[in-house]
Amino acid sequence: MEIATRIDGLQELARACRELPDRIGRSALRQATSAGAKLVRDDAKTKAPIYTGPVSQGHPPPGTLRKQIYMKRDNGSSGPQKQVFIVAVRSGKKFQSVGKKGANQDAYYWRFVEFGTVKMTARPYLRPAFEAQKMNAVTAIANVLRERIDAEARNLNRK
Repeated sequence: MEIATRIDGLQELARACRELPDRIGRSALRQATSAGAKLVRDDAKTKAPIYTGPVSQGHPPPGTLRKQIYMKRDNGSSGPQKQVFIVAVRSGKKFQSVGKKGANQDAYYWRFVEFGTVKMTARPYLRPAFEAQKMNAVTAIANVLRERIDAEARNLNRK
């Protein structure tokens, strides 16, 4: 499931980014987008439920779901004018026997918690985190871009 937010009406920002050298513009955009994605990731971690019942042998310990929520930059989709960050949950065989004392760190069950099953009601945490933080993320992105572009423009004027 891919959720994207598009910000329209920022022609001035695009013009300012084009005037900056590619390296600086890409760096500023990456830093700004990262700031927005961090808000969503951190909110998802606080919203993710923690299992409080008894844990069967071989199953992940309580809190694994929260620990496995991460954010990363998608290199394939990112470019000089666009940066893409993904907020997701680590899962799969490579996490089955890693961590402290060989404890299972595989959060394979994240989709059951997020979407529910026939026997379990959904307890969403990723989608609500995105919905709650999307406007804050846009504001954070705009603030970081404003600061970085102003700073880089001043540096260019000095040279």
